[in-house]
Amino acid sequence: MRSELSELAIFSIVAEERSFTRAGARLGLSQSAVSHMMRTLEKKLGIQLLARTTRSVSPTAAGSALLQNLNPALKRIEQSLADARNLRAHPGGKIRLILSRTAAQLILLPKLTQFTRAFPDVELDITCSNDSIDLIAGEFDAGIQIGEYIQKDMIAVKVSKDMRLTVVGSPGYFAAKGVPKLPEDLKDHLCIALSLRKSGVYRWEFEKGRRSLTINPRGHLTFTDADLAVQAALDGAGLMMTMEVHVEKHVLSGSLVPVLRDWCASFPGYFLYYPSRRHQTAALIALIDTLRMRRGATATH
Repeated sequence: MRSELSELAIFSIVAEERSFTRAGARLGLSQSAVSHMMRTLEKKLGIQLLARTTRSVSPTAAGSALLQNLNPALKRIEQSLADARNLRAHPGGKIRLILSRTAAQLILLPKLTQFTRAFPDVELDITCSNDSIDLIAGEFDAGIQIGEYIQKDMIAVKVSKDMRLTVVGSPGYFAAKGVPKLPEDLKDHLCIALSLRKSGVYRWEFEKGRRSLTINPRGHLTFTDADLAVQAALDGAGLMMTMEVHVEKHVLSGSLVPVLRDWCASFPGYFLYYPSRRHQTAALIALIDTLRMRRGATATH
């Protein structure tokens, strides 16, 4: 099919030029090469497409009938190729992006209006999921994820400040259950777990000096949505671990109280990731440039 498409395109030029020599000049091929390709095409189709004389070449009736459908199709292909090349030069078309709801709230939404106004020809198709997704199998152009969950063969661009984890609970919960002083004390508390579906329940990691430990949260609530987990903590249902920035307003208002702060470590935050540096569209380049973490930005503590 691939070779026939090339031969059909050459056939269209030969029919337009009515000469193997002039067609060859346009194509950068010899007269004999063009003539050979036309004989090959005719043999494949089993019909004569060109009437040949010593002075000229012209389409046969069958050749003219083929050209009626062929020329519009070739023009559509040419236009499609031009559109594809334009995607490299001008930000436009669709970007399929996958990220968690939390990443959408913290990373994408604050810059979404800026991006859509600057690049009105780009369509963002956004899927929110906590699952670890194969970008290529899922036909996504890029994703936004915490660095430790990104596959090593991906290109990753930092799109957030360093972040810090925190364990929080409501004042009412602490009044009833007490305040944990060490991570080991959490075995006596109700912990609200966050499930990453395919990756299982998110484990709570603590670090202080040279000591580190990981705890599987125990409790009667597990959510796949971080916002629902925060709401449960606000209602006094238990303790939860999340990013400081995710509950910052609740901590400032006193609705949630952080504990074990000297045990909660910082981490590099979120990255936009994609399969390859080669031949990226202008639209994806524009999105990366919009979300990229600029030099000189400081960590969040």
